[in-house]
Amino acid sequence: MFNIYIWNNPQYFLLLLLLVPLIVWYIFKHHQLSASIQVSDSRPYLYAGKSFKNYFKHLPFILRLLAFILLIIVLARPQSSNSWKNEVTKGIDIIISLDISGSMLAEDFKPNRIEAAKSVAIDFISGRPHDRIGLVVFSGESFTQCPITTDHPVLVNLFKDLKNGMLQDGTAIGMGLATAVARLKESKSISKVVILLTDGVNNAGSVPPLTAAEIARVYGVRVYTVGIGTTGKAPYPFQTAFGVQYQNVDVEIDEDVLRQISQLTGGKYFRATNNEKLREIYNEIDRLEKSRIDVRNYNERVEEYFIFALIAGLLLLTEFLIRFIILRNIP
Repeated sequence: MFNIYIWNNPQYFLLLLLLVPLIVWYIFKHHQLSASIQVSDSRPYLYAGKSFKNYFKHLPFILRLLAFILLIIVLARPQSSNSWKNEVTKGIDIIISLDISGSMLAEDFKPNRIEAAKSVAIDFISGRPHDRIGLVVFSGESFTQCPITTDHPVLVNLFKDLKNGMLQDGTAIGMGLATAVARLKESKSISKVVILLTDGVNNAGSVPPLTAAEIARVYGVRVYTVGIGTTGKAPYPFQTAFGVQYQNVDVEIDEDVLRQISQLTGGKYFRATNNEKLREIYNEIDRLEKSRIDVRNYNERVEEYFIFALIAGLLLLTEFLIRFIILRNIP
Protein backbone atom coordinates (compact mmCIF):
# COMPACT_ATOMS: atom_id res chain seq x y z
CA MET A 1 0.00 0.00 0.00
CA PHE A 2 2.71 2.45 0.96
CA ASN A 3 4.51 1.76 -2.30
CA ILE A 4 1.44 2.42 -4.44
CA TYR A 5 0.14 5.72 -3.12
CA ILE A 6 1.46 9.22 -2.69
CA TRP A 7 0.60 10.60 0.74
CA ASN A 8 -0.41 14.24 0.78
CA ASN A 9 -0.41 14.58 4.60
CA PRO A 10 1.99 11.89 5.86
CA GLN A 11 2.39 13.64 9.22
CA TYR A 12 -0.95 12.17 10.33
CA PHE A 13 0.69 8.75 10.51
CA LEU A 14 2.13 9.94 13.83
CA LEU A 15 -1.36 9.38 15.24
CA LEU A 16 -0.66 5.66 14.96
CA LEU A 17 1.40 6.07 18.13
CA LEU A 18 -1.89 6.47 20.00
CA LEU A 19 -2.55 2.78 19.41
CA VAL A 20 -0.12 1.86 22.19
CA PRO A 21 -1.94 3.70 25.05
CA LEU A 22 -5.31 2.56 23.65
CA ILE A 23 -4.26 -1.10 23.81
CA VAL A 24 -2.82 -0.65 27.30
CA TRP A 25 -6.03 1.06 28.45
CA TYR A 26 -8.16 -1.74 27.02
CA ILE A 27 -6.15 -4.45 28.80
CA PHE A 28 -6.34 -2.57 32.08
CA LYS A 29 -10.08 -1.94 31.71
CA HIS A 30 -10.72 -5.58 30.79
CA HIS A 31 -9.18 -6.74 34.06
CA GLN A 32 -11.10 -4.14 36.04
CA LEU A 33 -14.47 -5.19 34.57
CA SER A 34 -14.10 -8.93 35.32
CA ALA A 35 -17.37 -9.95 36.98
CA SER A 36 -17.58 -12.00 40.15
CA ILE A 37 -20.40 -13.99 41.71
CA GLN A 38 -20.67 -15.58 45.14
CA VAL A 39 -21.81 -19.19 45.17
CA SER A 40 -21.61 -21.87 47.78
CA ASP A 41 -20.00 -24.40 45.44
CA SER A 42 -18.34 -23.71 42.03
CA ARG A 43 -17.87 -27.38 41.06
CA PRO A 44 -20.99 -27.51 38.86
CA TYR A 45 -19.43 -24.79 36.64
CA LEU A 46 -16.11 -26.54 36.06
CA TYR A 47 -17.39 -28.62 33.15
CA ALA A 48 -19.79 -26.10 31.71
CA GLY A 49 -19.01 -25.28 28.04
CA LYS A 50 -18.10 -21.77 26.94
CA SER A 51 -20.62 -19.73 25.01
CA PHE A 52 -19.69 -18.72 21.44
CA LYS A 53 -19.92 -15.13 22.66
CA ASN A 54 -16.81 -15.71 24.72
CA TYR A 55 -14.74 -16.00 21.55
CA PHE A 56 -16.01 -12.68 20.22
CA LYS A 57 -15.57 -10.54 23.30
CA HIS A 58 -12.41 -8.81 21.99
CA LEU A 59 -13.66 -8.46 18.43
CA PRO A 60 -15.35 -5.04 18.89
CA PHE A 61 -12.13 -3.52 20.17
CA ILE A 62 -10.13 -5.02 17.31
CA LEU A 63 -12.61 -3.68 14.77
CA ARG A 64 -12.44 -0.24 16.37
CA LEU A 65 -8.64 -0.26 16.20
CA LEU A 66 -8.73 -1.20 12.52
CA ALA A 67 -11.26 1.56 11.85
CA PHE A 68 -8.99 4.02 13.71
CA ILE A 69 -6.01 3.03 11.53
CA LEU A 70 -8.05 3.42 8.35
CA LEU A 71 -9.30 6.87 9.43
CA ILE A 72 -5.68 7.95 9.97
CA ILE A 73 -4.93 6.77 6.42
CA VAL A 74 -7.88 8.88 5.22
CA LEU A 75 -6.42 11.93 7.00
CA ALA A 76 -3.06 11.26 5.31
CA ARG A 77 -4.89 11.61 1.97
CA PRO A 78 -3.63 8.76 -0.22
CA GLN A 79 -3.40 9.72 -3.87
CA SER A 80 -2.52 7.71 -6.94
CA SER A 81 -0.38 9.40 -9.56
CA ASN A 82 -0.54 9.04 -13.31
CA SER A 83 2.54 10.79 -14.65
CA TRP A 84 4.59 10.73 -17.79
CA LYS A 85 7.20 12.92 -19.41
CA ASN A 86 8.19 13.86 -22.91
CA GLU A 87 11.89 14.37 -23.45
CA VAL A 88 13.00 16.70 -26.19
CA THR A 89 16.69 15.89 -26.42
CA LYS A 90 19.06 18.42 -27.91
CA GLY A 91 22.19 16.34 -27.73
CA ILE A 92 25.78 17.16 -28.49
CA ASP A 93 27.62 15.73 -31.49
CA ILE A 94 31.03 14.46 -30.42
CA ILE A 95 33.91 12.99 -32.39
CA ILE A 96 36.71 11.25 -30.51
CA SER A 97 39.89 11.52 -32.58
CA LEU A 98 42.38 8.97 -31.26
CA ASP A 99 46.05 8.60 -32.06
CA ILE A 100 46.91 4.91 -32.70
CA SER A 101 50.51 5.41 -33.76
CA GLY A 102 53.30 3.12 -32.57
CA SER A 103 54.26 5.41 -29.69
CA MET A 104 50.83 4.75 -28.15
CA LEU A 105 52.11 1.29 -27.21
CA ALA A 106 54.24 2.82 -24.44
CA GLU A 107 53.38 1.34 -21.06
CA ASP A 108 53.46 4.35 -18.79
CA PHE A 109 49.69 3.73 -18.83
CA LYS A 110 48.36 0.29 -17.99
CA PRO A 111 48.34 -1.90 -19.97
CA ASN A 112 49.43 0.72 -22.53
CA ARG A 113 48.32 4.11 -23.81
CA ILE A 114 45.98 2.82 -26.52
CA GLU A 115 44.16 0.37 -24.25
CA ALA A 116 43.85 2.94 -21.46
CA ALA A 117 42.44 5.52 -23.89
CA LYS A 118 39.95 2.98 -25.27
CA SER A 119 38.75 1.92 -21.82
CA VAL A 120 38.15 5.45 -20.55
CA ALA A 121 36.51 6.52 -23.81
CA ILE A 122 34.07 3.60 -23.60
CA ASP A 123 33.08 4.67 -20.08
CA PHE A 124 32.58 8.21 -21.36
CA ILE A 125 30.33 6.98 -24.18
CA SER A 126 28.25 4.89 -21.79
CA GLY A 127 27.54 7.95 -19.67
CA ARG A 128 26.14 10.04 -22.56
CA PRO A 129 23.16 8.09 -23.98
CA HIS A 130 21.55 11.15 -25.61
CA ASP A 131 24.55 12.29 -27.65
CA ARG A 132 25.65 11.27 -31.12
CA ILE A 133 29.27 10.16 -30.92
CA GLY A 134 31.71 9.15 -33.64
CA LEU A 135 35.26 7.89 -33.88
CA VAL A 136 38.22 9.00 -36.00
CA VAL A 137 41.62 7.30 -35.76
CA PHE A 138 44.92 8.61 -37.02
CA SER A 139 48.61 7.87 -37.12
CA GLY A 140 50.47 8.69 -40.35
CA GLU A 141 47.05 9.18 -41.98
CA SER A 142 43.50 9.48 -40.70
CA PHE A 143 40.35 7.42 -41.08
CA THR A 144 36.72 7.64 -39.93
CA GLN A 145 36.18 4.46 -37.97
CA CYS A 146 32.59 5.34 -37.10
CA PRO A 147 30.46 8.35 -38.14
CA ILE A 148 28.43 10.11 -35.45
CA THR A 149 25.72 7.78 -34.21
CA THR A 150 23.42 7.08 -31.29
CA ASP A 151 24.02 3.35 -31.75
CA HIS A 152 26.53 3.29 -28.92
CA PRO A 153 26.90 -0.53 -28.70
CA VAL A 154 28.22 -0.57 -32.28
CA LEU A 155 30.56 2.32 -31.48
CA VAL A 156 31.86 0.56 -28.37
CA ASN A 157 32.58 -2.59 -30.38
CA LEU A 158 34.54 -0.55 -32.92
CA PHE A 159 36.53 1.00 -30.09
CA LYS A 160 37.39 -2.44 -28.75
CA ASP A 161 38.74 -3.48 -32.18
CA LEU A 162 41.23 -0.59 -32.38
CA LYS A 163 44.91 -1.48 -32.45
CA ASN A 164 48.20 -0.12 -33.65
CA GLY A 165 49.07 -1.00 -37.25
CA MET A 166 45.66 -0.31 -38.77
CA LEU A 167 47.14 2.72 -40.54
CA GLN A 168 50.55 3.84 -41.79
CA ASP A 169 52.69 4.83 -38.85
CA GLY A 170 53.39 8.45 -37.94
CA THR A 171 51.54 11.23 -36.13
CA ALA A 172 49.28 13.30 -38.36
CA ILE A 173 47.55 15.47 -35.74
CA GLY A 174 46.28 17.92 -38.36
CA MET A 175 44.76 15.15 -40.46
CA GLY A 176 43.13 13.58 -37.42
CA LEU A 177 41.50 16.88 -36.51
CA ALA A 178 40.54 17.79 -40.09
CA THR A 179 38.81 14.43 -40.61
CA ALA A 180 36.89 14.86 -37.37
CA VAL A 181 35.76 18.37 -38.39
CA ALA A 182 34.66 17.05 -41.78
CA ARG A 183 32.33 14.61 -40.00
CA LEU A 184 30.81 17.46 -37.97
CA LYS A 185 30.59 20.38 -40.39
CA GLU A 186 27.10 19.45 -41.65
CA SER A 187 25.78 18.77 -38.16
CA LYS A 188 22.74 20.76 -36.99
CA SER A 189 23.49 20.10 -33.35
CA ILE A 190 23.60 22.98 -30.88
CA SER A 191 27.11 21.92 -29.88
CA LYS A 192 29.85 20.20 -31.89
CA VAL A 193 32.87 18.84 -30.07
CA VAL A 194 36.10 17.03 -30.94
CA ILE A 195 38.13 15.25 -28.27
CA LEU A 196 41.60 14.79 -29.75
CA LEU A 197 44.05 12.48 -27.96
CA THR A 198 47.69 12.15 -28.98
CA ASP A 199 51.06 11.41 -27.43
CA GLY A 200 53.39 12.95 -29.97
CA VAL A 201 54.40 15.73 -32.35
CA ASN A 202 52.84 16.27 -35.76
CA ASN A 203 55.21 14.68 -38.32
CA ALA A 204 52.93 13.47 -41.11
CA GLY A 205 49.89 14.41 -43.12
CA SER A 206 49.07 17.21 -45.54
CA VAL A 207 47.13 19.45 -43.13
CA PRO A 208 49.02 21.42 -40.46
CA PRO A 209 47.37 21.18 -37.00
CA LEU A 210 46.70 24.93 -36.68
CA THR A 211 45.13 25.01 -40.14
CA ALA A 212 42.79 22.24 -39.07
CA ALA A 213 42.03 24.25 -35.91
CA GLU A 214 41.08 27.29 -38.01
CA ILE A 215 38.74 25.11 -40.06
CA ALA A 216 37.19 23.81 -36.83
CA ARG A 217 36.65 27.37 -35.59
CA VAL A 218 34.92 28.35 -38.84
CA TYR A 219 32.45 25.48 -38.48
CA GLY A 220 31.83 26.14 -34.80
CA VAL A 221 33.57 23.00 -33.61
CA ARG A 222 35.05 23.11 -30.13
CA VAL A 223 38.21 21.02 -29.67
CA TYR A 224 39.42 19.53 -26.41
CA THR A 225 43.00 18.33 -26.80
CA VAL A 226 44.59 15.72 -24.54
CA GLY A 227 48.31 15.02 -24.38
CA ILE A 228 48.87 11.42 -23.27
CA GLY A 229 52.15 10.49 -21.62
CA THR A 230 54.04 10.70 -18.38
CA THR A 231 56.73 13.33 -17.84
CA GLY A 232 60.31 12.38 -18.72
CA LYS A 233 60.69 8.87 -20.08
CA ALA A 234 58.28 6.00 -20.62
CA PRO A 235 58.87 2.23 -20.99
CA TYR A 236 58.40 1.12 -24.58
CA PRO A 237 58.34 -2.52 -25.77
CA PHE A 238 60.74 -3.46 -28.59
CA GLN A 239 60.55 -6.81 -30.36
CA THR A 240 63.98 -8.45 -30.53
CA ALA A 241 65.36 -11.87 -31.34
CA PHE A 242 65.27 -12.61 -27.63
CA GLY A 243 61.63 -11.58 -27.22
CA VAL A 244 60.14 -8.31 -26.05
CA GLN A 245 62.65 -5.95 -24.49
CA TYR A 246 61.78 -2.66 -22.82
CA GLN A 247 63.63 0.63 -23.17
CA ASN A 248 62.86 3.99 -21.64
CA VAL A 249 62.18 6.48 -24.40
CA ASP A 250 61.66 10.22 -24.20
CA VAL A 251 58.06 11.46 -24.04
CA GLU A 252 57.63 14.21 -26.61
CA ILE A 253 54.24 15.91 -26.81
CA ASP A 254 53.77 19.14 -28.74
CA GLU A 255 51.87 20.78 -25.92
CA ASP A 256 52.19 24.27 -27.43
CA VAL A 257 50.35 23.23 -30.60
CA LEU A 258 47.70 21.29 -28.67
CA ARG A 259 47.15 24.27 -26.40
CA GLN A 260 46.81 26.62 -29.40
CA ILE A 261 44.29 24.30 -31.04
CA SER A 262 42.07 24.33 -27.97
CA GLN A 263 42.39 28.10 -27.53
CA LEU A 264 41.51 28.81 -31.16
CA THR A 265 38.34 26.71 -30.97
CA GLY A 266 37.12 27.62 -27.50
CA GLY A 267 38.09 24.28 -25.99
CA LYS A 268 40.66 23.32 -23.37
CA TYR A 269 43.99 21.49 -23.24
CA PHE A 270 44.66 18.67 -20.76
CA ARG A 271 47.69 16.59 -19.91
CA ALA A 272 47.14 12.99 -18.86
CA THR A 273 50.10 11.36 -17.12
CA ASN A 274 48.38 8.15 -15.93
CA ASN A 275 45.15 6.19 -16.17
CA GLU A 276 43.45 8.02 -13.32
CA LYS A 277 44.35 11.44 -14.66
CA LEU A 278 42.95 10.47 -18.06
CA ARG A 279 39.70 9.40 -16.39
CA GLU A 280 39.51 12.71 -14.52
CA ILE A 281 39.98 14.59 -17.82
CA TYR A 282 37.07 12.76 -19.41
CA ASN A 283 34.95 13.47 -16.33
CA GLU A 284 35.76 17.17 -16.61
CA ILE A 285 34.90 17.22 -20.32
CA ASP A 286 31.68 15.42 -19.42
CA ARG A 287 30.81 18.22 -16.97
CA LEU A 288 31.74 20.96 -19.46
CA GLU A 289 29.68 19.48 -22.29
CA LYS A 290 26.31 18.51 -20.86
CA SER A 291 23.42 17.63 -23.12
CA ARG A 292 20.47 20.01 -22.99
CA ILE A 293 17.28 18.09 -22.35
CA ASP A 294 13.91 19.83 -22.13
CA VAL A 295 11.59 17.64 -20.07
CA ARG A 296 7.85 18.28 -19.94
CA ASN A 297 6.27 16.57 -16.95
CA TYR A 298 2.56 15.82 -16.75
CA ASN A 299 1.24 14.68 -13.40
CA GLU A 300 -2.37 13.80 -12.55
CA ARG A 301 -3.24 12.85 -8.98
CA VAL A 302 -6.44 11.07 -7.98
CA GLU A 303 -7.76 11.01 -4.41
CA GLU A 304 -7.91 7.43 -3.13
CA TYR A 305 -9.15 7.96 0.45
CA PHE A 306 -12.78 6.95 -0.29
CA ILE A 307 -12.17 3.19 -0.19
CA PHE A 308 -10.41 3.52 3.18
CA ALA A 309 -13.21 5.68 4.59
CA LEU A 310 -15.81 3.19 3.34
CA ILE A 311 -14.05 0.22 4.95
CA ALA A 312 -13.63 2.18 8.20
CA GLY A 313 -17.37 2.95 8.22
CA LEU A 314 -18.25 -0.71 7.63
CA LEU A 315 -15.93 -1.78 10.45
CA LEU A 316 -17.53 0.70 12.86
CA LEU A 317 -21.00 -0.47 11.85
CA THR A 318 -19.98 -4.10 12.37
CA GLU A 319 -18.47 -3.23 15.74
CA PHE A 320 -21.72 -1.49 16.75
CA LEU A 321 -23.88 -4.48 15.76
CA ILE A 322 -21.65 -7.00 17.55
CA ARG A 323 -21.37 -4.89 20.71
CA PHE A 324 -25.07 -4.01 21.12
CA ILE A 325 -26.78 -7.05 19.59
CA ILE A 326 -24.59 -10.14 19.86
CA LEU A 327 -22.60 -9.13 22.94
CA ARG A 328 -25.25 -7.00 24.60
CA ASN A 329 -24.88 -6.76 28.36
CA ILE A 330 -27.88 -7.03 30.66
CA PRO A 331 -27.65 -4.64 33.64
